[in-house]
Amino acid sequence: MKASYQPGDIVYVMFRNPHTQDVAMIQPAAVVEHPEQPGELCLFVYETFYPLNEETAVFQTEEEARAACEEIYGRGDDGAFYG
Repeated sequence: MKASYQPGDIVYVMFRNPHTQDVAMIQPAAVVEHPEQPGELCLFVYETFYPLNEETAVFQTEEEARAACEEIYGRGDDGAFYG
């Protein structure tokens, strides 16, 4: 992984809407120690633990996450961003 994370860090993750694949949401997530795998870190968001790996879109700031979301999904016809 590119970044080095520590327990307690707050990062931002991009979640795709499972019902509408061209819509994504940006959510803050806490980096925590995995409760079932000592020594490994994971993300805690929506009261659920998620893997912290190369397959997860993790950003240091909300602005970085929004910029990536806009690059991937663009803006609507009215110029509004729906991420």
